[in-house]
Amino acid sequence: MKVGEPAPDFDLPGSDGRRHRLSDYRGRPLVVFFYPKAMTPGCTRETRAFAERYPEFQALGAAVVGISADPPEVQRRFAEKLGVPFPLLSDPEAGVIRAYQAWGVKNLYGKKREGTLRRTYVLDPEGRVAAAILRARPEAHPEKALAALREAAGGA
Repeated sequence: MKVGEPAPDFDLPGSDGRRHRLSDYRGRPLVVFFYPKAMTPGCTRETRAFAERYPEFQALGAAVVGISADPPEVQRRFAEKLGVPFPLLSDPEAGVIRAYQAWGVKNLYGKKREGTLRRTYVLDPEGRVAAAILRARPEAHPEKALAALREAAGGA
């Protein structure tokens, strides 16, 4: 996905019991972060970091959603456990994950397998890609997303 391209649409169930569509977020920036598996150490650090920085995203007028292939019930428990103030979306078929190019071969302890890649996209208020964060430590994704939002807002 390239900067300026329209982001793929989605319609997924959230940890809050509602369905979430890309169109629900039109008119304001949206940060979409993909994580491999709820309740794992790296994904817990990443999601907790987004939750801790959430007031900063709100101050910039941005919404945040996390997406993984975990089922809705797991997403709900994960969100409750961490006190996540934004929805975690469930994509068990990985259709949205693939559409956002967040699916691929991973090398874990010398073993290669396919799965969800840790990626974060910042979308502009019209739903176009404003920034893509393809490599970063789990806890660094929120800061990189905030920097992209500030840059898009003219350094505010």
